Formats: sequence, structure tokens, C-alpha cells
Amino acid sequence: MKWPSSKKMREDAPVDGRTPSAESAELALLESIKRGRRSEFDVLYRIYHPRLWRFLAHMMRRPEAIEEVLNDTMMVVWQRAESFDGRSKLSTWIFGIAYRKALKALARQDLPVDDGSVDEPMDPGPGPEQRLDLEQLRGRLREAMAELSPEHRTVVELCYFHDMAYAEIADVVRSPPETVKTRMFYARRRLRLLLDDLAGRQGEL
Repeated sequence: MKWPSSKKMREDAPVDGRTPSAESAELALLESIKRGRRSEFDVLYRIYHPRLWRFLAHMMRRPEAIEEVLNDTMMVVWQRAESFDGRSKLSTWIFGIAYRKALKALARQDLPVDDGSVDEPMDPGPGPEQRLDLEQLRGRLREAMAELSPEHRTVVELCYFHDMAYAEIADVVRSPPETVKTRMFYARRRLRLLLDDLAGRQGEL
């Protein structure tokens, strides 16, 4: 199956917020995918590519590994659309597939962490000075998140960057909500310490 250009997918990235109408439209696409409609699958692929890329980037950090896992995830959606039973949101089901694929890839390979640049589009809104401050903050956050375990990075990413509630995150990672809350507690505490340390080191330069 030929996939659309990943760079084009990220350039066309939609806003992450899921409205009820958007979710209904995605479910309608899935129903067509169950009947083998490739054009509807292409639409769903375009919707989810930017969201999955950002999610996987915080777990894996290597663009080629991210793309492989992302395409493997969407291949499961194409081949096993019938297995979605509606007990969770469609997005929760898809992110759960991506999470498990990523964990398997990380276990299978010794994937190094790069400097955090994964070719994500910049927001052109702020001015030059604001962009510099924002990029410095993003850089510190990327450094700090790279120090977390994949499990802790996942709960932070899904909560703060994909607006998922703890119950949804629990469905994605297949763990009890209390486990998700515990991971978030330790992730926040670790991030706070790491960000304070990084800010202090930059102040010494």
C-alpha cells in the first residue's frame, strides 16, 4: 500500500481537539473502511497521521522509526477495522495500537534518543523574540521528557498534548486508571525537577 507523504501530512495537520461531530465523521469513515473503501481510509490516515506522529515522536524520537510504527498502526486499522467494537473512542483504539507497536519497536531495537528535532512544523504566530523564548522552552521540555520512561512520557503526552482523560489513557495503555494517575504523579514530579535543573544550568552559561 502506498502511503501519502509524511511531510505533507504534518504540514496539513488539523487541530488536535476532537468534537462530537468530528468523532461521528471518523466513525462513518471507519464503517466505509470495513467495506474496503480505500478512499475513506486515505481520509482517516490524513486525519491521524499528524496526531500519531506527535505522539510517537515523544516515545521514539527517530523519524524513520516513527514512520514505520505509524504506518504499521494504520495498516492494522485498515486490515482489522472490524475489530473495533465501539466500547472506547475510535481515537483511543488507534492510539492504543500505536502505543503497543511503539513499545514492541523499542524492545526490539536499541533506539537512541536524538536532539529532539523531528521535523515538526513551527507555529508562525509569535514574533521572533517570542519564538526564541518558546523554542527554548520547547527545547527544555524535550530534554526533560527524553529522561522519562516511555510509560511516563506516554501519559504526559496523551494528557497534555492530546487532551485525553485518565480513563481514556488507561484504555490506550491497557492499565487501570489508578496506575495512570500514579505514573502521571511521578512523571510530573520528575519533570519539575528536570526543568528546574535545566533552567539552572542555562542560567549559569
